Amino acid sequence: MEVRDRTTRFCGVIAFAIALSVLLRGRRAVHWLFAAFATCVAAWYASQSLAGLLQSPMWARVTTVLTVLLPQFAMRLFEATIEGPRNLRFNRIATAIGVPMLILAFSPYHEAPITLGVLYSYVVGLWVGALYMLHRRGQASPSRAVRDRVRFLVVVGALATTFTLADFLSFLGVYLPPIGAVLAIVFVFVLAESLQRTRLADLYELSGRLLVSTTLAFALAGIFYGFITYIGRFGAMYLNAVLAAIVFLVLFEPMRNEIERRIHQFFFRERYDLETSISELRRRLAHTIEMDELGPVLMAGLEKSRRITSGALYVRDPDGFDLAGAMGCEAPPRLEALALRPLLDRLASSMSLEERLRSPSEADAPLVTAASTLGPLHNCNILAVRGDDEELVGILCVADDRVRDAFTPEEVVLLEALAAQIGVAITNTRVYAKLKERDRLAALGAMAAGLAHEVKNPLGAIKGAAQLLEESAAPNDTSSREFLGIIIEETNRLNRVVGSFLDYARPHKGNPVPLDVNAAIRRTIQVMAGAQAHPEVELKLDLAEKLPFATIDAEQLRQVVINLIQNAIQAVGGRGTVTLSTNIRPGSRSFGDTRTKAEEFIEVSVHDTGHGMSPKVLQNLFVPFFTTKDQGTGLGLAITQRIVQNVGGRVEVQSQPGSGTTFTLVLPVAQEKLLSKAPESNERLSRTAVS
Repeated sequence: MEVRDRTTRFCGVIAFAIALSVLLRGRRAVHWLFAAFATCVAAWYASQSLAGLLQSPMWARVTTVLTVLLPQFAMRLFEATIEGPRNLRFNRIATAIGVPMLILAFSPYHEAPITLGVLYSYVVGLWVGALYMLHRRGQASPSRAVRDRVRFLVVVGALATTFTLADFLSFLGVYLPPIGAVLAIVFVFVLAESLQRTRLADLYELSGRLLVSTTLAFALAGIFYGFITYIGRFGAMYLNAVLAAIVFLVLFEPMRNEIERRIHQFFFRERYDLETSISELRRRLAHTIEMDELGPVLMAGLEKSRRITSGALYVRDPDGFDLAGAMGCEAPPRLEALALRPLLDRLASSMSLEERLRSPSEADAPLVTAASTLGPLHNCNILAVRGDDEELVGILCVADDRVRDAFTPEEVVLLEALAAQIGVAITNTRVYAKLKERDRLAALGAMAAGLAHEVKNPLGAIKGAAQLLEESAAPNDTSSREFLGIIIEETNRLNRVVGSFLDYARPHKGNPVPLDVNAAIRRTIQVMAGAQAHPEVELKLDLAEKLPFATIDAEQLRQVVINLIQNAIQAVGGRGTVTLSTNIRPGSRSFGDTRTKAEEFIEVSVHDTGHGMSPKVLQNLFVPFFTTKDQGTGLGLAITQRIVQNVGGRVEVQSQPGSGTTFTLVLPVAQEKLLSKAPESNERLSRTAVS
């Protein structure tokens, strides 16, 4: 009895301290209800201790009265903890039952066995009913976080109730160790923390560690009890303590890990599944080095977690974000950076659009517009994917359409760690692509050296011999002249193929200087006009006025423009319109860039009115040796892309079957102009035909 009295006094002091701490943090109605409940628990344990210490009937009666009041306070506290309609019927029934219970507690028969049995049934029934009503209110909430928090509180409350019932058996003359008192104080403490932290996520680590520590403490007590029981009692106390400590130290680490895993798996099932899935997904992403594999691997892992109903990964390019993978919804295939600017300016590591836009203000109007570009993911959690030097390389969108407040703060931290791993994976895929390109070019370079010697020299001999035979052939021998002409023509074609191959394998960087793009284009058109073999193709110029200079080799730019125009002429089938235009494109600063002025670009566009290209052709357009022409080498566009990329630019293509094709060269503006005379006519030309 001495241990029980001390334990109950200790628990009473702790319960009163918890009640006082909650009142110091807030003065709302729920805080006062909790203070009343915790004070009732403290007084109940204190009265039990005093009743046993003083053997006073008065304190026994006080304990009985507090026993009646305790479930009444708990029921009203549970109702105030979760928002929702009040269950007036249950409240009336509880009050109606509580009044006669108080009368019994003040009656002379309060210590009679039948009275104690009725009180015991009243406390058990009302307490279980209160927990059941708390469970129902939690399940009716649309917020996953609230549902999880309530479920956790109900489980802990049920455990505390089960063990605390042993304390009520003292009214029937049955005295057990005060385990229920300790667990009841644990429940009061967790309930107090849940009032201060409205989301379960803040309680996850605290509650998990508390349960693990409590379980380990009982395990240690059980080991020590076993040694005392089977080896010896107090006479061998020191030996028992040493042996129990050795056994516990040996079993501590594996026991703690297993208990922690089981408790988290049982009490925090959804969080445990998400954490396990993300850990597995991060391991898989660490071994993903192909960009084509990144999206499917990520989406499969997110779907496997069963916590995400829709998601999408977008990878950044200079002007926007391309869809790399999606699940659960029809995500937009591309997001423009300018449209997303209000959102990206506010995005640090993550942002809940659902929470941010739940009650938007006028200042949030640009954010609402930017979020609408995400389509079905407009209410998602959006996470920044950053690579080296914290550069934004993509965005990850995840959502659970089944509930509100789908992800708790700690779960968002897990998703942010996943986004960081995605950033590393994207960086790795780009490095791997560069390594593959370097190895491929090294192999092509070695092959080109042998090709130049083994093919071009014999081709020269074949062509020379054919030309000699053609000169010596009789004028009336048309058959021989025809076949010799074919030999010379095919030799020239094969020589061009070898030359293109050498140009691609061993690219010449040329002499990049600040160049007047308009003047270079006019000169190129003049050269092509003299050799124009398609009189039914109309070639138009639409050149912008006051176009800045671009840093590029003049001959290489001429090579690129000629290649694109020839492709366009072939695309229209020898009859149609090809438009060559230039313009200034305002650049967009990188996110986080502090420059006051963004870098500008020069656009050189070649548009044709042909049949367009299919998505499959567009996907392989710049792949070396891929061609749709009967006699094409498949290297023209690959060389074009290489030349433009070497000066810091890029090639963009827009095409739809039946609506023509537009190739756009995006070239950075030169920082310093070449000290030469500007062309005399740099005005905008429109609808000028070059025959």
